Amino acid sequence: MEGHYALPLSGLRGGYMKDIELLAFKMISAIGTARSMYIEAIQKAKEKQYEEAYRTIEEGLKLCNEGHRQHLDLIRMEADGDLASISLLLIHAEDLLMSAETLKIIAEEFIAIYERVGE
Repeated sequence: MEGHYALPLSGLRGGYMKDIELLAFKMISAIGTARSMYIEAIQKAKEKQYEEAYRTIEEGLKLCNEGHRQHLDLIRMEADGDLASISLLLIHAEDLLMSAETLKIIAEEFIAIYERVGE
């Protein structure tokens, strides 16, 4: 099945867990950074740096999208029958993904509120 995943997989049968763990760690890294950027954007808005806050949200979104691509790879692996078990690492990656998406929405709302109050 190699070729239609964003991350080249080195023989799923032999390096199965290694490949899944690598995808999970890449997801956690990208999404964790995005989540931190959303929090940073709120802080920038609090300091009346609204344009910088929106730019930080956009940078975080790019990283979050990277995490979504890795998540899609995991979904494809499962659909292809290559993902037989779920690890705590994968659960953590998915939990981080959901919390980052929620935090982005909240950050955008906070920025808008700070903008209105700051005028």
